[in-house]
Amino acid sequence: MAGTQKQLTIATRGQGLYEFTVQAGRFVREAGIETGLLTAFVRHTSCSLLIQENADPDVRRDLDAFFRRLVPSADDPAMDYLVHRLEGPDDMPAHIKTALMAVSLSVPVAEGQLALGTWQGLFLFEHRERPYNREIMLHLA
Repeated sequence: MAGTQKQLTIATRGQGLYEFTVQAGRFVREAGIETGLLTAFVRHTSCSLLIQENADPDVRRDLDAFFRRLVPSADDPAMDYLVHRLEGPDDMPAHIKTALMAVSLSVPVAEGQLALGTWQGLFLFEHRERPYNREIMLHLA
């Protein structure tokens, strides 16, 4: 069985989590595949993908705050060891966060829809401070 693909573009407004569950679900429904696997892959090295709770926005805020504390800006004295600084104080920390997280996700498709749990959603986690247009490739097979 051949697969089908689509590229999503997510416009970010800086660091934080951006949900794309609705767009991915629409892609699955329009593809007409009843049973399969959706793979999402982000085409960047300074943002990540994750499956996370999509009901309470405090979860997103807390995750963002945790990763900011875990990997602070290159301006923070704790990050003096960093060498890569050409693209700003948020760039190398963004690469570190991406290395700790996933850049691709797999979600089963059952009965023509994403087989996510009740409170699960698909998110792009932007690690840079300024806005970007992020590309996510969706592949359904």
